[in-house]
Amino acid sequence: MKRIYMALIALLTFTAVAKAEVEIQEVTSPGGITAWLVEEHSIPFTSLEIRFKGGTNLDADGKRGAVNLMSGLLEEGAADMDARQYAAAVEGLAASFGFSARSDALAISAQFLSENRGAAMELLRAALVEPRFDQTAIDRVRAQVISGIQGDLKDPDDIAGRRFSELAYAGHPYATSRSGTLDSVAELTREDLIAAKAATIARDRLFVAAVGDITPDELGALLDGLLGDLPAVGANMPKRADYQLTGGVTVIPFDTPQSVVIFGHEGIERHDDDFFVAYLMNTILGGSGRQSRLMEEVREKRGLTYGVYSYLQPMDYAELYMGSVASANDRVAEAIDVIRAEWIKMAEDGVTAEELDGAKTYLTGAYPLRFDGNGPIANIMVGMQITGLPVDYIATRNDKINAVTLGDITRVAKRFVRPDDLRFVVVGQPEGLKPAN
Repeated sequence: MKRIYMALIALLTFTAVAKAEVEIQEVTSPGGITAWLVEEHSIPFTSLEIRFKGGTNLDADGKRGAVNLMSGLLEEGAADMDARQYAAAVEGLAASFGFSARSDALAISAQFLSENRGAAMELLRAALVEPRFDQTAIDRVRAQVISGIQGDLKDPDDIAGRRFSELAYAGHPYATSRSGTLDSVAELTREDLIAAKAATIARDRLFVAAVGDITPDELGALLDGLLGDLPAVGANMPKRADYQLTGGVTVIPFDTPQSVVIFGHEGIERHDDDFFVAYLMNTILGGSGRQSRLMEEVREKRGLTYGVYSYLQPMDYAELYMGSVASANDRVAEAIDVIRAEWIKMAEDGVTAEELDGAKTYLTGAYPLRFDGNGPIANIMVGMQITGLPVDYIATRNDKINAVTLGDITRVAKRFVRPDDLRFVVVGQPEGLKPAN
């Protein structure tokens, strides 16, 4: 019954918050921990998002997958509760916790009712400060991770993405899967997991956002109680990754009637002055579904694929401009030729006024739809913090989109879109396509 009530609360909050203006307050706890807050007192419910910068990039040498495995064990028992007891305690409070390891950050989500705030935060604190890492839990979660890795080894999409990363960033954590390998995960010990926690969960890399039925003073007290006992400092952050790929085609033979293709080249930093220009440009080239040039040319006109898209991928230590397509083995070479031709067209000619106006309308109109509940808003705010965006970003974002001109697109396309540097990684049995470079 409590779970049903929690779901109803979340649904109601989606409606209530979506209609409200997002007014962000910066809160600093008595202990010096900073968070961003949006108060929404119409529903007795709060969403909390926590990020620790660094993520799986902080795996120690020879311990790939340790941070990922550690994150999967944080709710598998804490303090004097084993995994089953801990899960029952969280369930009994109608709370919800989530833990995930990403390349650049460790992400923690929490949702709880106001009446259970204190008890829920005690449970979350136990997971962050006193995780048990019982051997039975380690073995169970390790088996789940290994099963996932085994599945990825047979997945053409994962094979293509992994190979692109290996070629692009050899010697950097970005070059390998954050889950680790079958061998590396099998060899991880409890001591490795304790070390991974110490490396990643520390106050010097902490970002917090909260949305819901909580005041600034209440949030300040919550922050100190929940996070005040964490170590002050974690591991050193990794260095920037050197991009090592040139243009060309890499073919990985795989027994399938359809080839999967990952393609791309170096991208643009999130804080580059031209980021919004590049974002709009990509929306037109390959980022807006059936409205994009790639979908029009590759799917609608030629029927070469069910879907093709491109996207900007700014990371903490590198930037990519990427895309993906899948096509029948006897037609994938043509699909690649069309994609390359559209890259050339964008670099040389830019976009039309009609395309630019359409992209602006689409992006500015879709943006408010992201703010459809406590959780999504908290997630957006913590992402803003960890990316280094200002507190007024939500209010000014659409203005930045609308300020982009045709001249901006033309200039940035010539600078940023590099057809000769496109690398295509093809997994399948492509016909008429020979590897190059």
